[in-house]
This record gives sequence, C-alpha cells and structure tokens, in this order.
Amino acid sequence: MQLASHELNDLSELITGCYNTVNCMAGFINQAQDPELKELLQRHFPLHVQDYNLKVEFVQSQTTPDITKFKPADLKPMLDSFTQAPVNEFASATPRTVVQQHNDREIATAYLINQKGSAKNYAASAVECANPDLRAFLENAFLNSSHHAYEMWQYMTKKGYYPLMPAPQNAIETVASMYQPVQQ
Repeated sequence: MQLASHELNDLSELITGCYNTVNCMAGFINQAQDPELKELLQRHFPLHVQDYNLKVEFVQSQTTPDITKFKPADLKPMLDSFTQAPVNEFASATPRTVVQQHNDREIATAYLINQKGSAKNYAASAVECANPDLRAFLENAFLNSSHHAYEMWQYMTKKGYYPLMPAPQNAIETVASMYQPVQQ
C-alpha cells in the first residue's frame, strides 16, 4: 500500500508500541492474581492482537486492509460517582527494584500507562494522516486505547490504587469566574 513517509514512520512506531502491548499483556494475563483484573486483560487482549495485525497489514499489503474488521471496545462506565472514589483508603506503594513476578497493582499500572500513551500516540498520528482509511483506523485505535485506559483506571480506582476526589469548590468557582459565555 502506498503511504506517505510520515505515515510510514508513525506506523512503524505504533507497530512497535503494539508489539510491546501484546508481549506485556501475554505475561500480565498469566501473572494476574485478581480474577477481575485477569478477565479484563483477557477481554482486551484480542483487540490488541487485531490492532497489531491490521497495522502490520497496512505496511505489508499492496492494497488497503479491511478496516471494518476492527471495532473499538465500548466505553464501560462502572463507577457510581465520577468525582468520589468508592474506597476511603488509598494503598501506599514503593517501586520494587527486583521483580520476579508482577503484582496486580504493577500490572494494572503498567497497562494503564501503556494505554494512555497509546491513545495519545494514535491521536497524534491520526490528525497528521493523509490516507483516509488509515486515518479512520487510527481513530478507532485511539478510541480502543482510550476505552481500555478508562476501564483500567476504574478498576484501579475501585481497588484504591488510583485516587479520585472532587475538585475543591473554591477552585471550581475561581475557574468559572474567569470565563463568560458568548452572547449569541
């Protein structure tokens, strides 16, 4: 398939990122102890493999891949509040310098950071993409990573691994006072 040079460079980086995601997730699925975390990773894994394979197809095929075979995961809100964590205590942690097996918090953190970074990389590549089919695929890949990051963030928030708290009212009032609506 004919690609612009910047599209090829972006695809190369995105393929490398997806290669990393698939490899890490394969290990994380085997190491996860919490059944909820393991199920979440197992459910997400096939979409990352599919995403990787489509990107490889974009650089290897002489024709445009069938991007309709990749649909992003649905957004799945699970928390009752979007400003208050369902737990009152947040677990303290210290990075380990010797690791034989990752614990659930380390797995969740690595996957969340991976998906947040992937979403940003997909978005940046999509807005620079000239090929409309590749652009549509990258937009779907962005949504997939964004939705996976959101689901992992919710899991971490429920476990007390990630803080969630309301913004102070005085800060909201200060920002709100700085802007006025446009009169139409």
